[in-house]
Order: sequence, then C-alpha cells, then structure tokens
Amino acid sequence: MPHLPQQPAAGVSRRTVARATAAASLAALFGAAAATAPARAATRLGPRTLDVSVPSAALGRSAPVRLILPSDFGTRPEKRYPVLYLLHGAHDDYTSWTRETDIEAFTAGRDLIVAMPDAGPTGIPSVWRGGPDYETFQLKEVPALLARDYRASGVRAVAGVSTGGYGAMAHAARHPGAFTAAASYSGILDTTAPGVPAIMDAIVAREGLPAASLWGNPVFNLLTWRDFNPRARATGLRGTALYVSQGSGVGGGGDPLPGILESALWPSAQGFARTLALMGVPATTHFYGGGGHDWAHWKPEFTASWPVLARALGVPE
Repeated sequence: MPHLPQQPAAGVSRRTVARATAAASLAALFGAAAATAPARAATRLGPRTLDVSVPSAALGRSAPVRLILPSDFGTRPEKRYPVLYLLHGAHDDYTSWTRETDIEAFTAGRDLIVAMPDAGPTGIPSVWRGGPDYETFQLKEVPALLARDYRASGVRAVAGVSTGGYGAMAHAARHPGAFTAAASYSGILDTTAPGVPAIMDAIVAREGLPAASLWGNPVFNLLTWRDFNPRARATGLRGTALYVSQGSGVGGGGDPLPGILESALWPSAQGFARTLALMGVPATTHFYGGGGHDWAHWKPEFTASWPVLARALGVPE
C-alpha cells in the first residue's frame, strides 16, 4: 500500500526538511544508485554535468568519466537513454570535449547521455602490453555503470578525435554490434601504414613510457599491431554507421605542427576508406584540403557528422 505523505514530526525544523528535500532532488537528478554508492564518487559540475570516479579492475585503479545527462533526467525516472561516447586525443584528458566544444549546450533538450571516459595520458584506449586495459574500461566497465546507475539503454554511438578517433573505429571494429555508429575526426586508422608506427611510438614516448609498452615491437609483434588496427579489422564495421574525416594538412601560417601531423595521417585515412569501399562497407567520408590536427577543424566535423550519429542513436537531428 503506498505511504501517504505525513506532516513533519514535532521538533523537526523546516531547515531540516528543506535539506532533506534538496538531497532527494539531487538523488533524483543524478540517479539514486549513484548518490548512495560510496565506491562511485560523483562531483556535480553543473545542472546536467558531473564527473564520476569509476573503480576499474581493468586499470587497477579508479578512473574518471565525465557525464552530461539529459535535460529531463530528473523528471522521467522510468526512461532509459542512448549514450554517445566521446573520446579524447593524445596528451589530453576526459575534460577536453567540454573544454573545447559546446557539447553541453548542443545536447540540451536531446534525449541522450554523453559519456567522456578517461583514456590515459596518451589517449590510446587500447589493451596495453602487460599494462592497463582501457578497452575493457570503456566498453564494459563504464557502460555497466551507466546502465546500473544512470538508466542507459543498450544503444550506443562513439566518436573521437586523433587517438580518440582511433579508439572509436578500433572499438567498433573489434566489437561488432557494440555501437550503432562510429565517427573519427583525424583519427589514426591504419596503425601499420608507413610512418604510423613511429607516430604511435612518439605519442607513447612523450609521456615517458617505453614504446614497446603499447603493443610491443611493430615488426616482431606485427600480429598484435594488426589485431588492434582498425583497417585490418574493418570487416567488423559492417552494419555500423560510419563517419570519417581527415584533412590534407598542408602548411600554413603560425604553428606548422598541426598541419604536419594532419598530413602525416592523410595516407592512412585514405587507405582505411579504400578498404571500406572494397569491402562494400558504407561510410560517410569528408577528406578536405588543408586543415590541421586541432579542435578548430574537429568541431565543425563533429557538427557535420551529427546526422549520422543522431540517426543511429534514435534522437532528433
């Protein structure tokens, strides 16, 4: 039998009642389980945005994920939501999408959860050789948290920049059916293409880590490199809506490094797209002249890819 509302007991102040009401409202907004589970600390950053610390067996530590909840999350307790995963690039972190874009405002009023999980300092969300397993963290542990505590449905799409673009395509290719759509903006899409292993090694070395700590030596451990290569695993992308963008990165004024990085990845992106075409795997591609390996070019590419992502998530464009 449902409990009837009661008047506050004598001796209970209005301030105490107000505090209890506020706590209940916060629990409703962020999910009762998240509010009560001590192992998953959540820090509220705004009306819809919060950081959650996720205990991870795959990483051997707790790692953060930034969430943007739907606008009606607190008023629709029966509703479950699709999830858009946004992956960060190298030498950045899980805060990059909210720092560099208007993703919070962009998703206001749209019925989806945005999840931005940590991928470590290199931004390479893979299974490291004898080290952390960011693939399991992002594909199993974070989704389990979202389903349990934030009413996430099983519908997921993933997008990323640079090494996050690699992660988006590698995750979707290595785990067919895990995502309804995958988008890469200047991603590393053929890890064994000429010159690309050196780029991967340089990303790892910049963080003070041994190059072989990722997948081993690219020659002696070629099978491992191929196993984690989106182009080599492209057959797994069949049935997933795809968006791939890449600039040619010719030199321009100012800092030449973004253009150099972009041009270095141009051949591997082209090769990836050719492989998809030969296999008959549909993809929306945007290869453009110029451009740099930076947010100034990734932000409009995300906007251009949104119809692909939205349709796959089942939300309005």
